[in-house]
Amino acid sequence: MPVQEPMDDGQSVARAAMAAVDASGVVTGWTPGAARLLGYRRDEVVGRAAGALLAGQLPLSALRSLKRQEEWRGRLLLRHRQGHAVGAEVDAAPLGSEWAIMAEEPGIPLAEWALDQMPAVFGVYDHEKRLIGSSAEGRRVMGVPEQEVIGLRVVEFSPGRRSEKLEELMDRVMETGERMTAETFTQAPGETRAHAWSVYLYPLKDPAGHVRGVSVAALDTTSQYKARKRLSLVNTAGVRIGTTLDVIRTAEELTEVVLGQFADFASVDLLDAVLDEATDAGPRASGPVILRRAAQDSVLDGAPETSVSPGQPDRYPKESPMARALVTGRASRHWIEDEDVQEWLHADPPHARSAHAFGIHSLIVVPLRARGTTLGLAQFVRHRTPDPFDPDDLILAEEITARAALSIDNALRYTRERNTALTLQRSMLPQRTPRQAAVTVASRYLPADARVGVGGDWFDVIPLSGTRVALVVGDVVGHGIQASATMGRLRTAVRTLADVDMPPDELLTHLDDLVLRLDREEHPDGPAGDSGNGERADAGNIGATCVYAVYDPVARRCTIARAGHPAPVVVRPDGAVEVPALPAGPPLGLGGLPFESTELDLPDGSMIALFTDGLIGAGKHDRVPEDELAAGAARLAAALTNGPSASLDDVCDHVMGTMLPDTPDDDVALLLARANGLDTSRVSTWELPLDPAMVAHARKLTTEQLAQWGLEEMAFVTELVVSELVTNAIRYARAPIQLRLINDTSLICEVSDASSTAPHLRRARVYDEGGRGLLLVAQLTERWGTRHTLRGKTIWTEQLLPPST
Repeated sequence: MPVQEPMDDGQSVARAAMAAVDASGVVTGWTPGAARLLGYRRDEVVGRAAGALLAGQLPLSALRSLKRQEEWRGRLLLRHRQGHAVGAEVDAAPLGSEWAIMAEEPGIPLAEWALDQMPAVFGVYDHEKRLIGSSAEGRRVMGVPEQEVIGLRVVEFSPGRRSEKLEELMDRVMETGERMTAETFTQAPGETRAHAWSVYLYPLKDPAGHVRGVSVAALDTTSQYKARKRLSLVNTAGVRIGTTLDVIRTAEELTEVVLGQFADFASVDLLDAVLDEATDAGPRASGPVILRRAAQDSVLDGAPETSVSPGQPDRYPKESPMARALVTGRASRHWIEDEDVQEWLHADPPHARSAHAFGIHSLIVVPLRARGTTLGLAQFVRHRTPDPFDPDDLILAEEITARAALSIDNALRYTRERNTALTLQRSMLPQRTPRQAAVTVASRYLPADARVGVGGDWFDVIPLSGTRVALVVGDVVGHGIQASATMGRLRTAVRTLADVDMPPDELLTHLDDLVLRLDREEHPDGPAGDSGNGERADAGNIGATCVYAVYDPVARRCTIARAGHPAPVVVRPDGAVEVPALPAGPPLGLGGLPFESTELDLPDGSMIALFTDGLIGAGKHDRVPEDELAAGAARLAAALTNGPSASLDDVCDHVMGTMLPDTPDDDVALLLARANGLDTSRVSTWELPLDPAMVAHARKLTTEQLAQWGLEEMAFVTELVVSELVTNAIRYARAPIQLRLINDTSLICEVSDASSTAPHLRRARVYDEGGRGLLLVAQLTERWGTRHTLRGKTIWTEQLLPPST
């Protein structure tokens, strides 16, 4: 049938390319406009199949319209007579048994070129969300020719939840007429791996403002996406790596942070020399490298990529990237096909089998270096992630590993310092109770910072002459190695002063002077004590308290003095509890203030508890108020009486469990002592007049007493000792004179007088008539010494008992 040209201004008819096609697809009409468009004359086209004029297949939407005898409009690629493709907007309408087809002749196709050459995914959709045009990049990403998707909805040519979500956004754009954006990370049909996309949707409106369609543009933002992920990973590493001061845990944190987000397998290996705290921890330039696995993690259960478990050694040949990284100190990135990697795997069958079995394709090796020291090696491997490591990944690995290396080095330094501090403190605290019969003791020590394990609280049990024993508990303000060091100096001073049998009040006075001197040494610009103008300055920076008690099992009395320390709690044999009203005394380091001693009767079986204020005022960093101390002492008394009574160790455990929270805020020291009075049958005492003739009588009394105790074999030496000591007392001292023998863990001989002048050991010259007595005594006995009392002095000696005694 003849084609009816549009009746407009005549120019459009001349310009329009029109044709007619019958039901069998044969061209029956052809206009000059069509000839200009495709270059064919009328006689070259009419009678031929219309399909020969197509440069591609008809879109599915066009086929459906043909089948349904419906109008169709769309873009087709037509074949020019010279062979190239020509794009045209085509309208097809059924006219009886034929189709009238009109194509608009394009001018210079700048718009078409712009659309095809646009470096972004771009698509235009009509009001039914059907594609009517797309960019060449969009067709490449979709992986299908344009003719196959023109006229289709997104869910029809790319089914899936993401396409459904995109169409939902299209609906909202067309409903609201507003632009919308979205972010997605997905693999398009035409891509080999997933990409990040920023999607922009905006409405297409006619001149009247009605929405006729929607345009969708998507930009590939994979580079920015990866950069954000790297930045996020760095931030995460800064937060999650180094949360503890444990070396192994820090290594584990590094592998946990990178797993899945950065690597499919990660490991941290440390040099044995580092773990062994050797000073020379650097790697060697020759020979294989042996590292110890500190941590590893994998996206696969059980980390099957490696046969090495944490704690086990791993060996690398010197040709391996690992050995080179340790020697050079530089990180490196590798593909499994690299020649040097293949050479290493050839020489290392175990790692070669793992690389082949799990499809490892790339790895990064980074030495762990901190403060100029190489600590070990971190490895990052990919086998499930398709993308190999790129140069930016290497930079990221170096930054994260540098953070981890510094944290590991901090943990190593902390461990060394903690071990040093613990060794120092263990050397300062008594490891075992000295052999003595006066008291049965048990103790507990708990520092506030359980991780550090070092504090300033301390206790001691010191055997004294005459079967007596000193019990001491002290508290230095603060925690850590400084408090521990100060505690050690105070404990040493107490032992030194106790060895000269200094009474408790005098001992604390000397200890107070020591604290003042220590404070002046540590803070020379701000001395404590006397301010220089006759007024006492404030207390020094070294704060300490102490309680010192001496128990005499012969007299069954305890002499106690304290310096700002909580008073002990005494539990009598009948269960009665007493907190003795002792003068508090000032804390150590104030200077110039007096200390007072108090005597208590302690019958056999009495228990005395000495402790630091952390036990009864837990959670207080400063000095605990007296009312709180009193309340705490009452709770302690209840714990001492309500707990087990058979074993002091059980009582200690009960008290600590009852009085303290799980994590006390202050150091705690507890010393329990049960009094064991010495049986009167094991002590003999004689008063001697100031008469030289009594020396022989004293020897006789000594011999008779030793015979009663079954110690006849010690009589000769003991007679000589008694003779010398009694002779000196009668000759040089004042009455009254007392001789006392004590049969305890050793044989003790004591001679007391009313003179405060102590004898001195000296070596007599050849013609001297005297001066050899004390030298003889010192050679015949195990120990000897002098102690001063309120009424004079006592010279004492100790002799070892025979093994059978």
